[in-house]
Amino acid sequence: MNDITVDELKKRMDAGEQLYVIDVREPNEFEEFNIGAQLIPLGKLPSKLVELENLKNLEIIVHCRSGARSNTAKQFMAENGFVKVRNLLGGMLEWQSKFGNT
Repeated sequence: MNDITVDELKKRMDAGEQLYVIDVREPNEFEEFNIGAQLIPLGKLPSKLVELENLKNLEIIVHCRSGARSNTAKQFMAENGFVKVRNLLGGMLEWQSKFGNT
């Protein structure tokens, strides 16, 4: 599935869409700034997949600081049967450069 831009994600969030967003950064990064995603640090993702099993066929958006860790998460999830995982291009750096801390 194609990745998603910060513009598209913000528009969908602002419209109140029900989205499943996972933040794969570390807890200290999440505490500094987050967009309300579920925090699952990349290193803990393998042990959390069983909890996400019911989402395998749903769109899941993963993000991190720049898009690198979330791209790794996307590939890992796809290899484990998640069919609609999208990486947030540019991550929180891109988000904050466009929208600030909102």
